Amino acid sequence: MKACGLVVEYNPFHHGHIHHIQSARKVSDADCIVAIMSGSFLQRGEPAIMDKFHRTRAALRAGADLVLELPYIYAVQSSALFAKGAVRSLHEIGVQSLCFGSELGRIDPFIQTVEILQSTQTTYDTIVKAYLDKGLSYPQASERAYHAVGIDDIDMTQPNNILGLSYVQAMKQAQLPIEALTIKRIHNHYHDDAIHTAIASATSIRKELLLNGLTNRAKQSLPKSTAEELLQYAHLANQWHHWEAYFPFLHYKVMTMDTQQLATIHGVDEGLEHRLIQTSKKATSFYDWINRMKTKRYTQTRLQRMFVHILTNTTKTDVHQAISQATVPYLRLLGMNTTGREFLHKQKKQLNVPIVTNRKKNIPASFELDERATNVYYSILTPDRQQSLRKQEFTGPIIINDSTSEAW
Repeated sequence: MKACGLVVEYNPFHHGHIHHIQSARKVSDADCIVAIMSGSFLQRGEPAIMDKFHRTRAALRAGADLVLELPYIYAVQSSALFAKGAVRSLHEIGVQSLCFGSELGRIDPFIQTVEILQSTQTTYDTIVKAYLDKGLSYPQASERAYHAVGIDDIDMTQPNNILGLSYVQAMKQAQLPIEALTIKRIHNHYHDDAIHTAIASATSIRKELLLNGLTNRAKQSLPKSTAEELLQYAHLANQWHHWEAYFPFLHYKVMTMDTQQLATIHGVDEGLEHRLIQTSKKATSFYDWINRMKTKRYTQTRLQRMFVHILTNTTKTDVHQAISQATVPYLRLLGMNTTGREFLHKQKKQLNVPIVTNRKKNIPASFELDERATNVYYSILTPDRQQSLRKQEFTGPIIINDSTSEAW
């Protein structure tokens, strides 16, 4: 069977994701679509609006065939590490291609840009460091360095272009036999915060959901499966997840740590531990805290990832040990339909890493970080709701017998 991989978060799954799945299946001529999805916390340092199991079910009901969880240690990271974990996971499961959405929509410039970077890496790194020393943020410094080494074909201020380049770069560096493909994003901008069309940004959909609930405006941007899973999760959890709900826990954590303890946490660099303690005494909400912490150098996304690592007690040592491995430590299976099940059955004998189906079997030691992240994610719920939702961790993957690919 031919498989195409997608790197996703589905926060939540919307019509644009259906377009991605259908287009990826077409351009790759794949029998099976394999999605590697972030779990409880996401690449930009945010909690997922609903848990990974409800997001998995929504994706399978709308056309995905197999859903794996990207290990936490890669999921809440900069684009390079995020991409490294994602493409290596997809390689281990045996996909032949990877298709990503981009603002550009053409693959050749991405491949050419990676080749330019390979020949100018030292110059690029030197320029980035120089701009960082001047107080610019990493995105600003890297954008200027791209132009300095002659990379002008791709708009590197666009998030999906940045991630797409990271996927191609990660595959090239590891010499993985995966074909890179891209499709053009349509109808919305990644950062759009208002719903204008049936294909809206996940940002605008979350904003509508958290402010007004599952309104008709929100429903027009969502497949029926996602709307149903959102309602089901809200019924079980009595809420959807957002950063402000974690503020009391985060505030308590920082207020009870000293600077030496904070300095061991991944992302707490360059004296940020002092700024954390200083600002914690005046912060009145999560976003108030972010605003007190933000500088030109420290972007909101970088700070949000740092805050997630504080909540999960993820240390610099934890990350170094994980990323120094030659490949991902395991594959976590979240769900599959009939096609995905057939593909997995064919691949099982060729797997070089363990596949985790639930928390009762074949648990590698490195899975502890994912367990920790899951525990933190559910911590904002009442104990009875935590217990009910955590049962999913022990019951095995979600299995849907028939693909019900939705149209829009």
